[in-house]
Amino acid sequence: MTEVAAAVAAAGVESRARIVAALIRVTGDWQLAEDCAQEALAAALERWPAGGVPDNPGGWLATVARNRALDALRRANVERRKLAEVAVLASGAEPAPASDDRLRLIFTCCHPALSPEARVALTLRTVAGVPTADLARAFLVTEATMTRRLTRAKTKIAQAGIPYRVPSGPALAERLPGVLAVLYLLFTRGYDADGEPAFATEAIRLSRLLTELMPDQPEARAQLALFLLQHSRRDARRDADGNLLTLDRQDRARWDHAAIAEARSLLPPAAGPYAVQAHIAACHAAGTTDWARIAALYDRLLSLVPSPVVRLNRAVAHGYAHGPAAGLALLAEARAAGGLENYPLTVAAEADLTARAGDRERAVTLYEQAAAAAPSEPERRALLARAEELA
Repeated sequence: MTEVAAAVAAAGVESRARIVAALIRVTGDWQLAEDCAQEALAAALERWPAGGVPDNPGGWLATVARNRALDALRRANVERRKLAEVAVLASGAEPAPASDDRLRLIFTCCHPALSPEARVALTLRTVAGVPTADLARAFLVTEATMTRRLTRAKTKIAQAGIPYRVPSGPALAERLPGVLAVLYLLFTRGYDADGEPAFATEAIRLSRLLTELMPDQPEARAQLALFLLQHSRRDARRDADGNLLTLDRQDRARWDHAAIAEARSLLPPAAGPYAVQAHIAACHAAGTTDWARIAALYDRLLSLVPSPVVRLNRAVAHGYAHGPAAGLALLAEARAAGGLENYPLTVAAEADLTARAGDRERAVTLYEQAAAAAPSEPERRALLARAEELA
């Protein structure tokens, strides 16, 4: 990518969701909002090479997108209500932080009238800007099918008159689990080995807004604590060459200890699934790792979320707490329960447990297999490096 193209891409990651959410708020037209945001990015690619990257790229994109939407609404000669919205749009007024557009957008996407799959897909497409093709691969459908699914979801929001707002009363608590799930996916998209850190930062910011909105919800506080604990290690996750470092090889002096302290102040009792995960992350952030407690917490988490990935992580934790043989036995049980057939970290976990059990030759083979199936280049290099160390 050229320097300007890279600047446009970075500004898109940083600002696209905010621009789309603001335009949806004032126009009520999802497609128009997304089209104008995309047109602003295209305009940046055309104009910035000659005029230079502006001091405030996000503000530049927001202004261009707002003007495109304003022109479109004027051309459409919409009814009086829409003309009033044009006046609001032209003023460029920004909402107060307590009514953040992106939080409204997430709550709208998570309305119970939409199917769970549609909620997640629509949020990731609109808030995180995940390409439709990537969503299709994640949901194991064709791109055309995913396009129709997204279109139906937007149409249902319009036809059912689903309000673009954060709900109140019982509806707020009812919709909380879906919102937490979407924020978790948004954070994960930024925290993955080849993810965009801006997504993780945005998830933390929205999580803060959510805890301010719902201070009596322990799972909202727990999720914020979990994000802070995980993100506190962002600067120590890679070495000077950009290679991923496992937790035990990271320089803890490079962790964000202020974020860790804040997270600990937010921790509720380990009751709900996000609270249990936050307590596990807090154990990893301690001076020494209490694997026995982590294994016990994974036992608790499995009773709350009996998923294949939780079973896998539980096996690893027990392998460190009670010996590799115990971990390998639980890993065999996790595989037998199903769901891990195409999960690349399963083989990596077996390789680690096998190496600690003393079978270095088989561990090398397993690490090489895991590297071949790794979802990203940084993970592939890290697994191959481990195989080379053992060899």
